[in-house]
Amino acid sequence: MKSLLASHPKTLIGVVHLRPLPGSPRWQGNLEAALELAVKDAEAYERGGAHALFVENFGDVPFTKTSVGPETVAAMTAAGRAVRQAVKLPIGFNVLRNDARAALAICAACSGSFIRVNVHTGAMLTDQGLIEGDAYHTLRFRAAICPGTEIFADVHVKHAVPLGDWNIEDSARDTMERGLADALIVSGSGTGMATDVADVQRVRSACPRAKILLGSGVTLENARDYLNVADGLIVGTSLKLGGKLANPVDSKRVAELVKAMR
Repeated sequence: MKSLLASHPKTLIGVVHLRPLPGSPRWQGNLEAALELAVKDAEAYERGGAHALFVENFGDVPFTKTSVGPETVAAMTAAGRAVRQAVKLPIGFNVLRNDARAALAICAACSGSFIRVNVHTGAMLTDQGLIEGDAYHTLRFRAAICPGTEIFADVHVKHAVPLGDWNIEDSARDTMERGLADALIVSGSGTGMATDVADVQRVRSACPRAKILLGSGVTLENARDYLNVADGLIVGTSLKLGGKLANPVDSKRVAELVKAMR
């Protein structure tokens, strides 16, 4: 199966931020409404020309550093199936904060193509506490249930700091060469926060053959700065109406960014 990132000179992956799901503190008791909003956002990304979609349980704060509950997996699978039926774009899953096995299982159930893993190798101090990578089990679980699924792994993920004196170059090399990630993600310090171009350049220098994605803070205004050194963009916040995270996706904003990427 051809890699998603090999299918386009520069790839735009839109993020479908799911509303609070069953079991989360802000759950409103209406899964159908949450699924409807997810489908509308997915369709807006497709109309605008995005190349793929990430579906993530963004509304489930606070997140766990360990495995999510079965109710989250069930709800995300329902969302994934609804999105899969509504659009033709490749889809992937990010199960926050770091449940790679759940993301792979959902991919297997929803014909997903890729997952995002916030901490794939090494250890990060996060708002959930200490999270350790588990590439060993993630790769073996992938081989067992969905061997074609790609793993996009963060390097010094947002909302976290590395444990110990690990520079971003060493972390990138370990994630790619020892964690066998299919692509590396570089982001800013938090959701919607711009990525430091120098960080992307350092990862590119350390891993010249790697596929590199930008994981936060990309806007129409700064996209070109990143595309000189990155292979694709993962974008959510700036593609919402008015650039506001809580708003629906604006297909016109998506189209403008796609045009700027050409």
